[in-house]
Amino acid sequence: MFVGALELDILLGDVHSLKQKRSVVRPVLAEVRKRFAVSVAEAGHTDLHRRTLIGVAVVAEGGEHVRDVLDSCERYVASRPEFELLSARRRLLGPDD
Repeated sequence: MFVGALELDILLGDVHSLKQKRSVVRPVLAEVRKRFAVSVAEAGHTDLHRRTLIGVAVVAEGGEHVRDVLDSCERYVASRPEFELLSARRRLLGPDD
């Protein structure tokens, strides 16, 4: 079993309130969850209206599949015009860890 985690630090575009931030972030989280069958949540910067930290987690039998899924999630989020991806960090745990 392999477990992968991805943290995406994101700067939001034209957002002026936490309510507006939620209206931008929530649909993207739902789409990532649906499209890639992963667990995803806003995991940081919850009190800032122009920043967010999105956490993605996936479990699979093979490490290569975990990497592919995390790569796809990162590309999808980075392609969103309302987001500027500041950094991406990932971790992979396998049976030997």
